Amino acid sequence: MKLRKIKLLAIVISFFGITSFACAQKSYTLDNKSTFSVLGTSTLHDWEMKSSSGTGAANFTITNSRLTEIESLSVVLSAESIKSEKKSMDKVAYETLKTDKQKNIKYVLKSAEKVNETTWELTGTYTIAGVSKILKTTVKTTITKDGLNIQGSNKITFTDFGMKSPTALLGTIKTGQDLTLKFNLNFNL
Repeated sequence: MKLRKIKLLAIVISFFGITSFACAQKSYTLDNKSTFSVLGTSTLHDWEMKSSSGTGAANFTITNSRLTEIESLSVVLSAESIKSEKKSMDKVAYETLKTDKQKNIKYVLKSAEKVNETTWELTGTYTIAGVSKILKTTVKTTITKDGLNIQGSNKITFTDFGMKSPTALLGTIKTGQDLTLKFNLNFNL
């Protein structure tokens, strides 16, 4: 009788255990539905610049449809892929970002700490206009049918990354010092 229970338990564990407790770290890539935004203010109006041209890779462990570990994550965004609705504003932004020498904006994860089932605190290095700075970012994560979605934002200033606030029309229009970086990242297998 005992032997039969052990065999039955072994069959149940092998059937359900492999599928429901399986976990492995897997490599994911950033898909083309990911979006990036930079928001700011000026003496004329609030503004936003957007891009969906980032590339990236990450290693996640997802167990039982839950994110259990973020081992690595990196994103590269062409600085000149960020666009507004006005070419003159784009030109000023690219000068500020020093795109003649610094072609990319980069993020590389240093560590990830789970706050709760869907919230993580990421510590990583942002490199903007050739200046690198370590920042903490709180993100929301969602398991998708293809992988993982990560959404978050960071408040920075131009001076954090060695940039001067842009001006236009001989200084009559001035950009505010504060910026918000927003991202909606889709990582797929």
